[in-house]
Amino acid sequence: MSDARQSDERVASADVAQEIERLRAEIRRHEYAYFVEGQPLISDQEFDALFERLKSLEAQYPELVSSDSPTHRVGSDLSAEFPEVEHTVPVLSLDKAYSFQELVAFITRTSREADKPPLYVAEEKLDGVSIVLYYREGRLERAVTRGNGYVGNDVTANVRTIRTVPLRLERPHTVAVRGEIVLPKDRFNELNRRFGNAYANPRNLAAGTLRRVKSREVAQVPLEMFAYEGYFEQSPYPSHTRTLAELRTCGFRLNPRLGVFSDDGGVSEEVERMLPNAVTGGRAEMERFVEEVTRERDRLPHEIDGIVVKIDDLGLREALGYTGHHPRWAIAYKFESPAGITKVRSVDVQVGRTGRVTPVARVEPVAIAGTTVSNVTLHNQDYVEMLELSIGDTVSVSRRGDVIPAVERVVEKNEAGLSVWQMPEHCPSCHTKLERLGAHHFCTNYRCPDRMRQQLFFFVGRGQMDIEHLGPETLQFLIDRGMVREIPDIYEVDYRSLVQYEGFGERKVGLLAESVEESKSRPFRTVLASLGIPELGPRICELLIEAGFRSIDDLFRAADRDDVASLAAIPGIGEKMAADILAELRKDSLRQIVERLRRHELRFTEAEHDASASSATEGPFTGQTWCVTGSFEHFKPRSKAMEAVRAGGGRTVNDVSSAVTHLLAGANAGSKLRKAQRLGLKIVSEEEFVELLKRVSTD
Repeated sequence: MSDARQSDERVASADVAQEIERLRAEIRRHEYAYFVEGQPLISDQEFDALFERLKSLEAQYPELVSSDSPTHRVGSDLSAEFPEVEHTVPVLSLDKAYSFQELVAFITRTSREADKPPLYVAEEKLDGVSIVLYYREGRLERAVTRGNGYVGNDVTANVRTIRTVPLRLERPHTVAVRGEIVLPKDRFNELNRRFGNAYANPRNLAAGTLRRVKSREVAQVPLEMFAYEGYFEQSPYPSHTRTLAELRTCGFRLNPRLGVFSDDGGVSEEVERMLPNAVTGGRAEMERFVEEVTRERDRLPHEIDGIVVKIDDLGLREALGYTGHHPRWAIAYKFESPAGITKVRSVDVQVGRTGRVTPVARVEPVAIAGTTVSNVTLHNQDYVEMLELSIGDTVSVSRRGDVIPAVERVVEKNEAGLSVWQMPEHCPSCHTKLERLGAHHFCTNYRCPDRMRQQLFFFVGRGQMDIEHLGPETLQFLIDRGMVREIPDIYEVDYRSLVQYEGFGERKVGLLAESVEESKSRPFRTVLASLGIPELGPRICELLIEAGFRSIDDLFRAADRDDVASLAAIPGIGEKMAADILAELRKDSLRQIVERLRRHELRFTEAEHDASASSATEGPFTGQTWCVTGSFEHFKPRSKAMEAVRAGGGRTVNDVSSAVTHLLAGANAGSKLRKAQRLGLKIVSEEEFVELLKRVSTD
């Protein structure tokens, strides 16, 4: 071989070695962000592309493979806050497929090892936190995070607070159970608002919660666990379907939607009997199952990021074995996250009703999942610095899980050399110096124009005071002309004088004045929640009233004596929340607003007929919990229907959950109706509700 050729090969080899080391470093960085910090910097598909590129290069150049390569291990979520524990069962990642054709190739490859067409089980891949539960003779002994697949963190005390985790099994098995800890989308939205929208998705919040030092704080977050694998010490179960059936018998929650398929469609009656809700059939039915889950994933109560397909026969699994990275008997079909590439034009800051200031990137319009995106949340300064984002950067933007569009990563830095964007020192609306509390910045000026404007829109909206004819356009008109600046102004405007303006006829003005006057009849719990006091959402207001704080004066007195203990003793209200609520109630700005609203005769005491089902009042709705959605002909505003329920001894809530017994559904009912149908709740139409009230009144 010539010296020149040898030299060329050395240069090529050096270039490959540099590329391999670069890939390893980048993968390690993303593994740390994903598994340890719970804050992924890139999408799963982008990470998988990096991993596949590294595997391909190492296969071509085996002399460059090293023992510390990421291809020889999985990522780690080890933390110094919790003891490290070795796993006794395999906890590896899964190989990936991004098309149905790749699934078919997996089935064809694995079927060669079987005597007859094997069964395959397809399950939704929940996007949460992987956990392994170790039971000895039916009792929960230890809960361990996935870690690096061999060693994880002991989080038993925190996992014990999750109600869907059995502390004692129905049968005295010694078993290791793999599962996923998740947070339902609706509860994530509620909690994320409470935490100042600090989390980009339910998985991040679930991961952060599970790593909290105090288990009592974990207990306040409604985490759920779904089991998907069981390793029994004395296993009488030859198949995955039998294992799932036994896990369900033991008290574990399984994902309700799964499929069992084989190439010849031969699914036994025994399997169908064990898993009666499973979709069964051949390859055509499997393809329809994949298409259906892909189409409906955004409407599911939990985030999912794919479908896992596994061989059912455990003996065949053993024959196929494992690679150093994944089992050969399972594969994850991954959804491509809706994303787009665009450029950051500018970054603005928005002031919310609580004073929290949020940076928002204005980007060049980009189409993502059928929607044109031009505004993208940046959450807070920490998030911006994590991205190292500057104006002019080219970025990847996602709408995963139908959440607010967010910047996932910087694809290319700007050519002008601009530095990382920084939060301004002063409020853009009132120029008050911003204060940083935790991860967020706040404008502390209660009379900040932008803050007051957001409070007004919140107060009149649906789910709050529900002032029917005072919509966003009309309210903005009043704000622009200086007629309304803060909440009490709504009740001091001479609405009849609006007839001088174009678009305000006598009838419209009359309806507007009537709806404002009618809103004075809202119960105290509604008025309190509508004031937009931080932490005092509808549910917390109900808890306070049911605990005996039946007027605003009761709450003011508790605030004046700093009675944190009384509030913290209420289930659902912790010590920190209690202290925050009392601090808000002591503010002079709030008390001045309350006094002005009192003069307009809004309710600041809970009347007996407004009490919920926990009161001594008995009636036709006693023991029932109602929610309302849609618009109505006979109940304008719709809060009148809920007042009728409470007058009849029932309880009313704003969100659909398994605790709800009845949903009153009007015209144009949306996501609440779909969720109620999935939960199997009683759906009541307006006509049925009217008839029910008629029967009640004649009894």
